[in-house]
Amino acid sequence: MKYCDVCRRYTLEDICPRCHGQSLQVGPARFSPQDPYGEYRRKLKKQHK
Repeated sequence: MKYCDVCRRYTLEDICPRCHGQSLQVGPARFSPQDPYGEYRRKLKKQHK
């Protein structure tokens, strides 16, 4: 998960699709049994292997 400092939105892309600013890597999400973002983290992990 990445965060755009310009428009303050989260994205999975390196370049923000909304404002075309640079997206920054944010810290890991806190653990939760429901884990609403787990699917996205697993996709990113699989892409970067």
